[in-house]
Amino acid sequence: MKLGIGIISAGKVGAVLGAALRRAGHTITGVYARSEESTERAAALLPGVEILEVEEIVRRSELVLIAIPDREIAPLVAGLAKLTAWQTGQLVIHTAGSLGADVLAPAAEQGALTLAIHPAMTFTGTSLDLDRLSACPFAVSGPATILPVAEALVAEMGGVPVRMRDEARPLYHAALAHGSNHLVTLVAQSMRMLEEAGIEEPGQFLRPLLEASLDGALRSGDALITGPVQRGDAGTCAAHVGLLEGENARSYRALALATTERAEARRVISAGQAKELRAVLSDHPVTPGKDGKDQAESQRSDGRQ
Repeated sequence: MKLGIGIISAGKVGAVLGAALRRAGHTITGVYARSEESTERAAALLPGVEILEVEEIVRRSELVLIAIPDREIAPLVAGLAKLTAWQTGQLVIHTAGSLGADVLAPAAEQGALTLAIHPAMTFTGTSLDLDRLSACPFAVSGPATILPVAEALVAEMGGVPVRMRDEARPLYHAALAHGSNHLVTLVAQSMRMLEEAGIEEPGQFLRPLLEASLDGALRSGDALITGPVQRGDAGTCAAHVGLLEGENARSYRALALATTERAEARRVISAGQAKELRAVLSDHPVTPGKDGKDQAESQRSDGRQ
C-alpha cells in the first residue's frame, strides 16, 4: 500500500529517507524546511514537493516522518497534540536513535500509530546516501502489532530492519556514537599529527593501516590489536605522552588506558605491566623505573611518602 508521507524536516536524514520512500512509490505530501540549507536540500532531493508548516504537513499526511534532533521531538509532538493535529490511524514515525516510540505518546493518545526507526549510517544529506541505504541496518521499535509496518518501510528503502526494545535504544545509540563519531575524531587527530611530522597526504598514508585495523576489529574484536600497550611497553607510551599536548594528549591517554584494561583482562600483559602503563598514562605520569617499580612506589618503600 502506498502512502501520503509528510517529512519533518529536510535535514540530512529526513530529506534522504523522504527521497528513498518517494523512490519506493510513496507520495511526499509536504516537507518542513526552516533554514536556507534545508530548503536547498529539499529542492535537490525532493523536487516539486511543497514546503509547508508542520501542522499542515500533519493534517495532510497518512504517515508523518519526524527527523529532527532528539531533544526537539517530545515538545513538537506534545505541541501538535494540544492543537489536536494528530489523527486516528495515522502513522507517526521518528528517526531518533536514542529514543523509543514512547516519546510519541501524545500522538498515540489521539489515536495515531507510533513507531521508531533509526538507520545505522552517517548521512551527507545528498543523493549519495540513497545507494548507501542498501543493506543498511535500521533499529525498529514500537508495538508488536504494527512493527511489521516499520519493517516493510525499511525494506522498501533498501535497509535491513532489526527489532529493538525501547529501553535498549539509549545503549544502542551510545554504541553507534562511540564507534562512529569518536572514530572520526581519532582519525582526524592522527592525520593532524602526521601533518606535523611532515606527511603530505596523511589520509592516504593511514588508509592501509586503518582499513586493516578496522577489518580486524569488526571480525575479531580486540583479539588482533597491536602496539606498545599490547606489548606492555610503558617506555614507548611515556615517550608518546611527552610529545602530545591538548586534545591529542587527552585522547591518547584515555584510549591507551582503556586498551590497558582490555589487555590486562585478556592476560596479554601482566598486572605489573598494566601498573606501569597506568602510571605513565595518568594525568600525573610517573616514569617507570628500570626494575619495574614506578617512582611513587619507590618513594613509599623508602618511607618518603
